[in-house]
Amino acid sequence: MSGDIVNLRQFRKQKARGEKEKQAEQNRLSYGRTKAEKTLTHARNEKAEKTLDQGRRERPGKDDE
Repeated sequence: MSGDIVNLRQFRKQKARGEKEKQAEQNRLSYGRTKAEKTLTHARNEKAEKTLDQGRRERPGKDDE
């Protein structure tokens, strides 16, 4: 019946540090892109949108809806 004695304060702090580290990792993945990467993504999205619009056919006799 003799188990290890655990200091709850230290345990809580250790758990909080682990959760903060998980959040930091998520933030690094979400927001940690360089300006060049952001610019490249933006340019690719614009090009894809432009290519898609080029393939559209206009309907004769219809106004813009």
